[in-house]
Amino acid sequence: MTENKTVASPCISICALDESDICTGCYRSADEITQWSSLSNDKKREVILKAYQREKKVNPFLS
Repeated sequence: MTENKTVASPCISICALDESDICTGCYRSADEITQWSSLSNDKKREVILKAYQREKKVNPFLS
């Protein structure tokens, strides 16, 4: 993996926050979305992993 390449946003343009301030489209928190552009690539990868873990809790099709 190329470390210099910017990690792409996981946004899928379904932008709505639930009662816990988690986006129902990409599963990032409101804070994670706000801070995205200032995060390092490593931190962005951490956010994507956290978002995936959140999605797994509510999506029965992910294993």
